[in-house]
Amino acid sequence: MTCAVRGSGGGWWCAGVRWPGEVPELGWSRGGRRRVSVLAYGAGLGFRAVGDRHCVGARGNVCPLGSVVPGRSTGGRCAECARLDRAHSVAADTMADDPRTYRVYLAWFGPGLVKVGITGEERGAARLREQGAVAFSWLGRGPLMAARRTEEVLRAALGVPDRIPYARKRVERGHLPDTDERAAEVAELYARAAALEGRGWPESLERLPLEVVDQVGIFGLGRATESGPVPLPVSAPVRAVRELVDGGVVAGRLVAAAGPDLHLAVTGGGVVVLDTRLITGWDLAAESGSDVRVPLIDIGGGGVQGGLF
Repeated sequence: MTCAVRGSGGGWWCAGVRWPGEVPELGWSRGGRRRVSVLAYGAGLGFRAVGDRHCVGARGNVCPLGSVVPGRSTGGRCAECARLDRAHSVAADTMADDPRTYRVYLAWFGPGLVKVGITGEERGAARLREQGAVAFSWLGRGPLMAARRTEEVLRAALGVPDRIPYARKRVERGHLPDTDERAAEVAELYARAAALEGRGWPESLERLPLEVVDQVGIFGLGRATESGPVPLPVSAPVRAVRELVDGGVVAGRLVAAAGPDLHLAVTGGGVVVLDTRLITGWDLAAESGSDVRVPLIDIGGGGVQGGLF
């Protein structure tokens, strides 16, 4: 598919990748209207950035200033809209009276790369797919503050973070171990977490049984074999889009997607990762072919390849 839309000229702005189910979608917005484009592995996707990048607003509202934001910002918001957006998020701890049920999860992104987090139970595993968790297991369910307290206890006792930079996830995604090894690491962390019951674990949080969910197949990172999905070394990304620029082109064949990242096979360039958080707020015009002409950065190496190419 191609991104045949225009933003500030009265068309649709891309809102990035969403994972409401097991198939990724690109979200679009125009004023208060919303729509989605379902993505398919193997299909073409391409666009050209036009003009300046503008703030995407906060909580579904348009930025009142129409501020121009930096191309490298993954938030895509001006300082004021970013403050308003975070003030109403679960992470801000301003919703102590939230009546909904929350779940605590353990997420695995690569060897030794695990985190603990919480998500609304009604969202199912959408949050795990949005973060690009290769494997995960639920740990418990209960009120928001109990889930938040459990998260804090696990972080302190087990030494696991609540955030992992996307750059580190991309490095690990290119050389994943087999399914059993991934599951074993999640199970080991689950056992350590479960052992904390009665030692800071809130009584109002119900522990859930271990059930490792592997998402390699959903993300398109593996191919089917008799023993299940295995990593695809030929699809290992080597570069990532650093930022979009006016007139910059990103076009290729979609081979995988994880979290906000799209893995695009491009002519003569292997697989390039596009973090779709970088395309929010841009006018996008349709582009075909298999070409990338925006600044890129090497994944893992840290060396920037400058200029447009």
